[in-house]
Amino acid sequence: MNEKTVIDAVHPQLFIAGQWRDAEGGRTLSVDDPSTGSTLVQVADASAADGAAALDAAVAAQAEWAASAPRDRGEILRTAFEMITERTDELAMLMTLEMGKPLSESKAEIAYGAEFFRWFSEEAVRISGRYSMAPNGKTRLLTLKQPVGPCLMITPWNFPLAMGTRKIGPAIAAGCTMVVKPAQQTPLTMLRLADLLKQAGLPDGVLNVVTTSSTGEVMGPLIEDPRLRKLTFTGSTGVGRKLIEQSAAGVLRVSMELGGNAPFVVFDDADIDAAVDGAMLAKMRNVGEACTAANRFIVHESVAEEFGTKLTEKMAAMTVGRGTDDGVQVGPLVDSTQRDKVADLVADAIAQGATVLTGGERPDTSQYGTDTYYPPTVLTNVSKDAEIWTEEIFGPVAPIYTFSDEQEGIDMANDTEFGLVAYAFTRDHARVVRVYEGLQTGMVGINQGVVSNPAAPFGGVKASGFGREGGAEGIEEYLETKYVGLAL
Repeated sequence: MNEKTVIDAVHPQLFIAGQWRDAEGGRTLSVDDPSTGSTLVQVADASAADGAAALDAAVAAQAEWAASAPRDRGEILRTAFEMITERTDELAMLMTLEMGKPLSESKAEIAYGAEFFRWFSEEAVRISGRYSMAPNGKTRLLTLKQPVGPCLMITPWNFPLAMGTRKIGPAIAAGCTMVVKPAQQTPLTMLRLADLLKQAGLPDGVLNVVTTSSTGEVMGPLIEDPRLRKLTFTGSTGVGRKLIEQSAAGVLRVSMELGGNAPFVVFDDADIDAAVDGAMLAKMRNVGEACTAANRFIVHESVAEEFGTKLTEKMAAMTVGRGTDDGVQVGPLVDSTQRDKVADLVADAIAQGATVLTGGERPDTSQYGTDTYYPPTVLTNVSKDAEIWTEEIFGPVAPIYTFSDEQEGIDMANDTEFGLVAYAFTRDHARVVRVYEGLQTGMVGINQGVVSNPAAPFGGVKASGFGREGGAEGIEEYLETKYVGLAL
């Protein structure tokens, strides 16, 4: 698909009250292709006044949208799902251009992200309450669910479509209006999504998209505005903590999907070939730039050599290059800052005694034409004193650690402030139960390297946040429960 045609299909403006408009003063920011360093397009760079206008639009649309028929809300989502699916090639190219991931990865995200709209199109008509008699028989107890109200959604750069659809989908289904602030690096997919939702029949003001390089300046006043009723954020734990503090003044409903440090535990009885295949999925999905990416490979000492050898063979065989090129499996990282972080973590691990089985060297800029690439890397003999044990890597690096007994493996997995997801491979059914009950994470993958599913609740514990996205639980984040006592 022609790159220029894909870019030209995007409205590079703010989407407020159903209209495309320039930012105050005509300010713009550049969106760059991380694979080449070239600028793709200039998009509107919103001011605080633009942000306020977006919230005004969401507030103005809230009452009518909350009163709309659930079936109508569901049909809009279903139509949007079909439109996204029909445009998979276009949207995948757009995503690859702004984020860098290979086209195959982008297409997989389009399918995953669109599914949230189909799932929540079906959940819209299942919002329910209950009716019962009070124990004394003199009162009837009625509960009902109502939309929370205007929401602010701040989404990250690593999954430009899916991190939006799994927030927007349940909000639309529940009857909430919203202001969405996509990441500065990857706003184009969200802008295109807003256009498709408008075409699908979403009323003006229900969804408003604000692109900006000044997140604090623009979003801060919205968080402080008493008309806002919910804040949802996907991103780093550090930023999440600050947003939670800001949200406290308005006692906002808050859901946070924050950082991860996912353990991938391989027990001595595991099917090693299956574990390696699972490791490739858990580590290399999205070039490792995922909060669910396996971060620490904790492998029983009796199978560590075999696992490391087989994993290295697969990692070393991966093709690195521009995501739009045929056969490429590993694209660039989102920017040079992220690449430098990954390189520094590896360098620190090596300084602490780690052995490099493949990769491990920062490529020369001339090799790929830009400084955003890093090769698939496997490390062994990694010290727990190295930063890579505690830091989220967000890149194609697999550090391997060893353990000697089951409880040690579980304890090592839990030795982190984070608790988003864990993976474990074993053929012992009794051990399976002990492991998933003992792991301190919101999600667990047993003998599989991918757990994300729109029909399942996504979210973590500890410093990985709170609240759930997806599944039957996902819509509850956008609903309040009201109790009515009916006297006889």
